[in-house]
Amino acid sequence: MGKVYLVGAGPGDPELLTIKGMKAIQTSDVILYDRLVNKDILELAKPGTKFFYCGKDPNKHSLPQEETNRMLVNLAKKGHVITRLKGGDPFVFGRGGEEAEILAHHQIPFEIVPGITSGIAAPAYAGIPVTHRDYSSSVALVTAVNKPGMSKDDYWAHLAHGPETLCVYMGVKRLPEICQLLINHGKSIDTPVALVHLGTTSSQKTIDGTLGNIVERASEIQNPAMIIIGDVVQMRHKISWFKEQTSDLEMTLP
Repeated sequence: MGKVYLVGAGPGDPELLTIKGMKAIQTSDVILYDRLVNKDILELAKPGTKFFYCGKDPNKHSLPQEETNRMLVNLAKKGHVITRLKGGDPFVFGRGGEEAEILAHHQIPFEIVPGITSGIAAPAYAGIPVTHRDYSSSVALVTAVNKPGMSKDDYWAHLAHGPETLCVYMGVKRLPEICQLLINHGKSIDTPVALVHLGTTSSQKTIDGTLGNIVERASEIQNPAMIIIGDVVQMRHKISWFKEQTSDLEMTLP
């Protein structure tokens, strides 16, 4: 019987990979990796390592999740040491919990190696602390992709009156709907909002505004990007530290 490491590769900057994650990669003879994993991290693997791409593009999945699960089980039963490498953290919208559940069911040894999630790291690189004594004592990591049968109104109504900072994953295409739902359920139209595209990488780009104008301001931003909603976004103009890409849109806006 082999072993599986469910490893968080971090948010994009390869230097944010943990030491334990690096050791797991160097130990493994098979690596299954996702779309947002920085390819520089794959170079840490030992010679002869086999790689399998399991990425999930917003418009196309290279492998159904069920097939990825089967691969993990079958490879481990053949005695392989496997790293299942995921962008960010494996337990934050990474389906790591589902994969760990399958491995446990088949009595396959596994370890969870947490990673730095983009919901925290991308705002930090944009100069936005997700908590701050003056602005926010609570933060929620949420997905814009609702489960089938879930009421969008109920979901966003709860969030409109919930944590002071919202870090929204997988929400760029739904940004107009998200803003409108939050406004409809009582969030001020002047609530600060920022989008951080390719956070922590050399291609990082941040656009900020409010619930009332961010859709227009961020029209050029595409996936992958984090959406941060809350008063902490105001801190960006005080403590922005990371040199990032400047778009024409940013230069022309007041």
